[in-house]
Amino acid sequence: MGIKSWYEETILPPFIKMACGSDNITELRGGIVPLAQGKVFELGVGGGLNQKFYDPQKVTSFSGIDPGGKLLEYANSAAREKGWEADIRQGVGENIPFGDDSFDTVVCTYTLCSVDDQAQVLKEMRRILKPGGKLLFLEHGKAPDPGPAKWQRRIEPVWKRLMGNCHLTREVAPAVSAHGFAIESTSHKYMDKMPRWASFMEWGVATKAGS
Repeated sequence: MGIKSWYEETILPPFIKMACGSDNITELRGGIVPLAQGKVFELGVGGGLNQKFYDPQKVTSFSGIDPGGKLLEYANSAAREKGWEADIRQGVGENIPFGDDSFDTVVCTYTLCSVDDQAQVLKEMRRILKPGGKLLFLEHGKAPDPGPAKWQRRIEPVWKRLMGNCHLTREVAPAVSAHGFAIESTSHKYMDKMPRWASFMEWGVATKAGS
């Protein structure tokens, strides 16, 4: 195993789980994930950090994918801890292994930053949603202010290599809106006690537009 593979398989997964499980991010998860209902699909389920927030009285089935490795193990462990049946598979967002119009809700948290093709992933999430289905998203993204945005552009090339292809400069809500979703509600803020170049968060609810 090379140093890059060792780092990505051994060091990066627990670091991502720790960083994405911080108290302030957990609070944001707790505001968006409980809105899920019906047949639910979660993109980037690895880590299992959202599962405790799903309401079993509202969710009739739960499915999710992650590229694999340690994060996928965390997701399966979280499902066992929750005590529910879950269809958790290895996969990528550019080619989601579920049929058209399969889900009532798609949940995507801290995942659009690291996919290879953001536009294709959004198209795939729209494809698997039933007509009128909901996309719940919570992501970090491009800062709206010139100062933080400048630092994001400077830091991103190195950041991507260290953080599993995580991008700092991707837009979130505008990208969702541009790929077949109607935004119902959206909010954003800079997180406290974090550098502004890394702390701009966006979250919201979007509906699958069209047929």
